[in-house]
Amino acid sequence: MKRIIAAAAISALTLTGMTACTSPSSGPVAGGNAATGDTIKIGVNYELSGAVATYGKQNVDGIELAFAEINAKGGVNGKKIEIVKYDSKSEPAEATTLATKLMSQDKVLTMIGPATSGSFKAVIPAGNQNKVPVISGSATADDVTVTGGKLQEFAFRTCFSDSYQGGVMAKYAAEKLGAKTAVIMGDTSSDYAKGLAKNFQENFTKSGGSVVAEEGYVAGDTDFKATLTNIKGKNFDVLYIPGYYQEVGLIIKQARELGINAKILGGDGFDSPTLLELAGASALNNVFFTSHYSALDTSNTKLQDFIKTYQDKFGEEPSSFNALGYDTAYFVAQAIGEAKELNGPAVAEAMAYAKGFAGVTGSFDMDPQTHDPIKTAVVVSLKDGVQDSAEAYALK
Repeated sequence: MKRIIAAAAISALTLTGMTACTSPSSGPVAGGNAATGDTIKIGVNYELSGAVATYGKQNVDGIELAFAEINAKGGVNGKKIEIVKYDSKSEPAEATTLATKLMSQDKVLTMIGPATSGSFKAVIPAGNQNKVPVISGSATADDVTVTGGKLQEFAFRTCFSDSYQGGVMAKYAAEKLGAKTAVIMGDTSSDYAKGLAKNFQENFTKSGGSVVAEEGYVAGDTDFKATLTNIKGKNFDVLYIPGYYQEVGLIIKQARELGINAKILGGDGFDSPTLLELAGASALNNVFFTSHYSALDTSNTKLQDFIKTYQDKFGEEPSSFNALGYDTAYFVAQAIGEAKELNGPAVAEAMAYAKGFAGVTGSFDMDPQTHDPIKTAVVVSLKDGVQDSAEAYALK
């Protein structure tokens, strides 16, 4: 039976609608693209084909739904949003080429996407050079918005970071699941997976746990039996698998077939319908992952309205990536509406100092020192492949 846990904690995610941004009294830096005429061009640069197309498509569905709603209500300060959309093909180099095209040829005011950390990091230099804000709803790597201690002036995100979600899962494993020992099996070819693994290990150790083994794989692998057989011989309470659904689904399936019945943990890369297709329902029990929201919060009116609208349009329940795309579009619209001028630097300033944004994945303030939102994660559990419970959890 589905249930929602820790209502008091989840109520912190209650949404009250879009609120104003606040910013310092100094004016924005000149430059960037300006919005003229009756429309505002927004670039959408996402992985619509290739290895991680699921994430890109889900983000874009949410983005397009949000901007359609905004335009139906009159747009932003009387101007309609015009989406200029391209497919980055899940390739960072292609994403970079498209970012330059969107900024220099299409003259977009801001750009949303790509979905994954590697591709998003690849487009940030173009944003900085052209003074066009770039924002992602799902690029979680730690060094996205701050690189080598330097703030990326025109880069933002509306999701939490890998260090945060890795830490949340470690704390949850120790405090809620009572885990004392863990094995980590991560994608060594992925910045995302490496970030989660590092921060899970650090925080699990701080919580009194011990990581007894670390194993790796590479994106595209399909046979994990040798590694899993080695893992099976260890004494552990939880198996943490930082990675994306394509490999994770097969790992879980093969682990269960080999008789590994320990609790399996992961990050938001688990959140795809394809996970169920690959692993099978019977394998997806005692599985927990960090996510950005859960449809199980029935007390949240705005969230439930979004779910109904999405289901009516697409015929299925939205994923966290649909919700993140939706929130990112509304956040961009809010920043444009509150910017002192309709140019890139002014919109970036409005994003950096946003306060009290209320989205379906949670309410947050933007931290002007990091360009990361200050928000809570949700730990979701699966029963026969279906979300069974969700608990808001914070790393303190």
